[in-house]
Amino acid sequence: MFTVAILSQKGGTGKTTMALHLAVAAEKAGQLAAVIDLDPQASAAGWKDSRKAETPVVVSVPATRLPQALEAARAGGADLALIDSAPHSGDVALAAAEAADLILIPCRAGILDLRAIGATARIVKLGGKRAFVVLNAMPPRAPNVLADARAAVAVHGLEVSPVSLQQRAPFAHALTAGQTAHEYEPDGKAAEEVTQLYAWLWNELSNSIA
Repeated sequence: MFTVAILSQKGGTGKTTMALHLAVAAEKAGQLAAVIDLDPQASAAGWKDSRKAETPVVVSVPATRLPQALEAARAGGADLALIDSAPHSGDVALAAAEAADLILIPCRAGILDLRAIGATARIVKLGGKRAFVVLNAMPPRAPNVLADARAAVAVHGLEVSPVSLQQRAPFAHALTAGQTAHEYEPDGKAAEEVTQLYAWLWNELSNSIA
């Protein structure tokens, strides 16, 4: 089982949206995924409560129970565990980082978000794991914004995922209905971007143990 921590010390970056979309993308690709929600707001667990489908499994636990939650996911046959961490909590983020095989850091392209990534970068270094920034809610057809964002991230010694997610309405609308973009608009651009992001992520994970 691979474990991916989705971290950001800044709120509103899209951690939960990314975790849930990647979990469903894993199912579409034939893997079994579990989401472990460490955020006291329990947004991922709330999404699961409104969802008709039984999978993916979503559990809400305090960070102190993370090892047990990961062991339960492994015992349940999960191929991928996605840890949805809490913002503004260094101890929780560090616990998630230390438990992960790889870390994803969702970040919007705005200057305030990019400047705030330093706190997360420090936690990544403490955790000692490979991490990628995933530029999220990107404005369409804005290559200059993408270039500026990549340059800002590089200052912190972090890698940037080759797949970015654009600002698309289905990401938000789907979650309201207990779905993800794959289910809300299967042939849409949002679903396509998540599929590409998951394919890249799974390849990175698989190569890490090759």
